[in-house]
Amino acid sequence: MQVPVPTPEPVAPDALLVEVAWEVCNQVGGIYTVIRSKVPATVQVWDERYCLLGPYFAHQAQGEFEPYDDYQLAKLSDPFAGAVLEMRKRGYDVCMGIWLVTGRPRVVLINPFQVYPSLGQIKSDLWHHHHIPLPDNDDLLHQVVAFGELAKVFLQILAAEVVPPQRVITHFHEWMTGVAIPALRREQVPVHVVFTTHATLLGRYLAMNDPNFYDHLMQVDWQAEARHFNIEPAVTMERAAAHGSHVFTTVSELTVRECIYLLDRIPDAVLPNGLNIERFVALHEFQNLHQQYKSKIHEFVMAHFFQSYSFDLDKTLYLFTSGRYEYHNKGFDLTLEALARLNYRLQQSGLEGNVVMFFITKRPFHSINPQVLQSRAVLEEVQATCEAIEQQVGERLFYAAAASTDHRLPDLGSMVDDYWKLRYRRLLQTWKTSNLPPVITHNLVDDAQDDILNFLRRSNLVNNQHDRVKIVYHPDFVAPTSPLFGMEYGQFVRGCHLGIFPSYYEPWGYTPLECVARGVPAITSDLSGFGDYVMQTVPNHEDKGIFVVQRQEKSFDEAAEELTDMLWNFVQLNRRERIMQRNNVESSAELFDWKNLRVHYDRAYELALERS
Repeated sequence: MQVPVPTPEPVAPDALLVEVAWEVCNQVGGIYTVIRSKVPATVQVWDERYCLLGPYFAHQAQGEFEPYDDYQLAKLSDPFAGAVLEMRKRGYDVCMGIWLVTGRPRVVLINPFQVYPSLGQIKSDLWHHHHIPLPDNDDLLHQVVAFGELAKVFLQILAAEVVPPQRVITHFHEWMTGVAIPALRREQVPVHVVFTTHATLLGRYLAMNDPNFYDHLMQVDWQAEARHFNIEPAVTMERAAAHGSHVFTTVSELTVRECIYLLDRIPDAVLPNGLNIERFVALHEFQNLHQQYKSKIHEFVMAHFFQSYSFDLDKTLYLFTSGRYEYHNKGFDLTLEALARLNYRLQQSGLEGNVVMFFITKRPFHSINPQVLQSRAVLEEVQATCEAIEQQVGERLFYAAAASTDHRLPDLGSMVDDYWKLRYRRLLQTWKTSNLPPVITHNLVDDAQDDILNFLRRSNLVNNQHDRVKIVYHPDFVAPTSPLFGMEYGQFVRGCHLGIFPSYYEPWGYTPLECVARGVPAITSDLSGFGDYVMQTVPNHEDKGIFVVQRQEKSFDEAAEELTDMLWNFVQLNRRERIMQRNNVESSAELFDWKNLRVHYDRAYELALERS
């Protein structure tokens, strides 16, 4: 039985909170996970004093947004509804409703395209008042600027609806919504502004293109580099938002340095990200769920590998990495190097067992490899044939046992019809091949230039039978609709034994946190916000199944050897030790629950109220 959680004390009971994000009902990246997962803990404290604000894109919103009709909206008496009704009176296209996620928060969505006829004037004002340059041919920037103008209008009206001593806190996430901040401050709209950058835009570009990014950070000329990467308008918006906010925040101590040198402002607070752990952890069944979803991965592995050669699945470990395809930033390069070294160690050691490593990311592809699909389809036919033979033998064996005058087991082969024997033999002849199992499941648009594939070719880590580390590169996200896995990403994570995320640049890093939330050990790095947070706040984190590769002030070779050692130690654990480790991981997950981490946000809101 779960112990009831006491209701937290309300934060600033005389304040309203509007959280503004591009990814409200609009899943395009990692901020969606931050906002969506934080909702239940935020609603628990702020209740009807909380509302989210985002852009309205019908194709994205239709599956998770339930708008209020006119009658429902008219019945609401709060300032949010009042501001929406006032905007509608003025002719704006704006809707209010419920975001159909855990917590069911109220949401205001505004169509950015409605002010496109005024874009020229809006862009002119941004240049004249804030020196934000804007090109004529960038539709994303046009959407961002249009939404910023509409968000300003909504907050102006909301501030007028509020009756003192009630106040309005506005929390903007990322540069895509932050463009509204300088206009709010210039027009002295009475709202208390918090701005969070989850990763500086320029920092991400620099890290992708400079292997010594952290060493060069202090010497960066932000404007020259922004022009070099053709992102000056967005970077200028981000800087204006950082300087215009009452409270400027970021998500980790690592990104504090970026903010100082690239945005020229020291953050006032660090807001670490969490997860709504109850969504992911089935308190008494997570070991059973691991077995259930591991069996689904077994099915994939048999279809992928066993037509070429077989190995003992009971002595096979499933490792994976996932995330945006940033070969260097996400540590794919380091992971591959460590896997090649691990493969050599295993071959030399004489230890039993194999490792199957999954790379789950997103790359342009033409189609799923027909060989992979056909292998899966034929194996399903083999399974259906085996089940038919099993049923036939079972019925005949039962009859033979009942009619038997002795106690010997009869010849089971004689109980199978020739039809099924022939079908069984022909299916296996059709399925088996001397070709090596492919390392990639899809046909990429640009196979020759893919960094992962090129490393595997150079290192000859191409699923040879003697390789102890097998590779499955899946350049699409795992989904129930996938004909290869047929499962949710979270289910796939639960079925694996270890997640590997030794990022070089990672402002926070949800992927290892999602592993921990599901009771799966994870490797991160001290150059990820999550890894840095773990090192600072979780004593004996390795005992809890969270491993941190040291990459700060370490060479690539040193980091690769440390990661190899971690993997080597992991593959030597026996089944009982792995079960104990998963228990330790699951028990530590609560440390990262939004109920515990939300307090950092509350402090930032209180600081914003004090400052303005």
